Amino acid sequence: MFKKHQIYKTDNYNMLSVEVQGKTLVVREISDQWGEECHTFVSRPQLMHWAENRFRAEDFVGREDELAEIMARFREV
Repeated sequence: MFKKHQIYKTDNYNMLSVEVQGKTLVVREISDQWGEECHTFVSRPQLMHWAENRFRAEDFVGREDELAEIMARFREV
């Protein structure tokens, strides 16, 4: 069975989770605008690089605590 980490979930249509499948990390991102996107990574540094580019500080002006919480959850994976 795969270990699943929930990064964020606002409702059933806006969520992001990470599944650890052995050495592979699978990110499932569901949004009401784009549907479901799936990203596969083979290392944690690769996952963190993607997360830092996906969740930029410019997009979270005034919500820095939310960004810090999301990045902390990525680091826990």
